[in-house]
Amino acid sequence: MKIKILGSAREVGRAAISVKTEKTQILLDYGIMLNHTPGFPMHVSPREVDAIVVTHSHLDHSGAVPIFHIHGAKPVYGTRLTFNLANILIKDFIHLSSYYLPFEYLELRSMMRSRKDIHYREEVEVGDIKFQLLNSGHLPGSAQVLVEAEGKRLVYTSDYNATETKLLPGADLDYGELDALIIESTYADEEHTPRKELEEKFVSEVTDVVEAGGTVLVPAFSVGRAQEIACVLADHHFEYPVVMDGMAREASRIMMGHLDFFRDPRLFMDGVHIAGWIENWRERRNAAKKPGVIISPAGMLKGGPAASYIQTVGKKANNAVFLVGYQIPGTPGRELLEKGHCVIDGKMRKIKAKVEFFDFSSHSGAKELKETVKGLKGNPTVYVVHGAEGNCPRFAKWIKDEVGLEAKAPKPGDSFTI
Repeated sequence: MKIKILGSAREVGRAAISVKTEKTQILLDYGIMLNHTPGFPMHVSPREVDAIVVTHSHLDHSGAVPIFHIHGAKPVYGTRLTFNLANILIKDFIHLSSYYLPFEYLELRSMMRSRKDIHYREEVEVGDIKFQLLNSGHLPGSAQVLVEAEGKRLVYTSDYNATETKLLPGADLDYGELDALIIESTYADEEHTPRKELEEKFVSEVTDVVEAGGTVLVPAFSVGRAQEIACVLADHHFEYPVVMDGMAREASRIMMGHLDFFRDPRLFMDGVHIAGWIENWRERRNAAKKPGVIISPAGMLKGGPAASYIQTVGKKANNAVFLVGYQIPGTPGRELLEKGHCVIDGKMRKIKAKVEFFDFSSHSGAKELKETVKGLKGNPTVYVVHGAEGNCPRFAKWIKDEVGLEAKAPKPGDSFTI
């Protein structure tokens, strides 16, 4: 079994791994890098690919799959919820970036017609490769992939979270004996605040602002984070107005038809019902002026309704902007976090509202990553991907030094035989 790292080598984004035998080649993810112009993984001739496995709906894992449907169609495997969410995310991506893309809505429709919905732990065979999906705890519907071929066993964690959240159970780490592990390292040098402590602090600070007559803007990713924040508020019996805007509403609507993916379906429905849905500009204007909570994409303030809400919310000192997800360097969210600046009325200004960051990450932190590696069975080689700022080589060195397993931080295009 040969693997080739086509993307996410020593960077976060454009995840793509090729797994190949003498007779068969499958791809694990084929995502994009969300810069000013979208970046793609290394090219693979569609003729040589037998199937693609999509681990979850985020664009850095799913966004470039329509490329394999430009001149034909390839079977694409994933959970039904991943496909239904990827459909709205890729549609929006085409709408915003079509000038830079080699595919259009037609190719996305072909991809959706070629989808094969599978359950966790259901075994699938493509040629002489067998694989199954394991819950990854990262997003609703998200998965890791366990691949078996030529007598070897490989797990690709994709993005995973070993910690249970209000929304999802923790990742399924029952891998059995392995020959290789491809693991993410997004937070290999960072510990997350314990969830319970984080949630209590968040609800307490939101309550303080609202009770003092202020509005709290929570810019949140449409898929996963927005719903988790609603569930946290519902779980703490938050009794003030909460509204949800933008694509987060559409994603919530889709998730309501897939309750079996959630840790506590009743709490999920409570979270969805705690939030009123903003339908038009008049409601948007009113929400920004009333005490309460606004959950709205984009999570990094890069467009979306959140960018318009901040025009109003940012001007008053009794309001707050609580960021609840990773802020990529160079994004408006990162600027706001580091400098307190934001574009208001067309000019870069210092905002008066309180700004704070709450680490509601859907990735494993350093402790969970290390525990995963320490708990491995067999004597696998570990390939570290999906990490920026030196995290891949740093984590690989730790694995070698502390656990004694062979570990590598591949560069783009590196191939290995397992």
